[in-house]
Amino acid sequence: MGFPVRYYCPHCETIVELERDGYLADKAVTPYPFAGWEYATPSESIEDGDGVVFHCGEDGTAVDGDGCGERFYLSFVRFENGVEIDPRKPSEHVQIGNDTTPPSPRGPDGFSGGGFW
Repeated sequence: MGFPVRYYCPHCETIVELERDGYLADKAVTPYPFAGWEYATPSESIEDGDGVVFHCGEDGTAVDGDGCGERFYLSFVRFENGVEIDPRKPSEHVQIGNDTTPPSPRGPDGFSGGGFW
């Protein structure tokens, strides 16, 4: 059984309402989507996605005001391998280069290394 939950549009502060199940945990409401998240519209099955994309005032969810027509995003909490995903951090760690330090260029006096004598 679902219940109504209200959110503010981050663009114009219009209040929108969404009927949803209580087991879904909200992560954030943002004016932009999180990379890698899949969003459903309020009329679709939101339980299968990672969040909901609203068109403020255009999808029948506005309960306070006319809305601005801008998109905004409700993102749910996501887990991978039992660990909560932080959408602000990259999912992969990339190492650039190797562990060796390249030699310093030779200076005009033939010595290598940085610094002044």
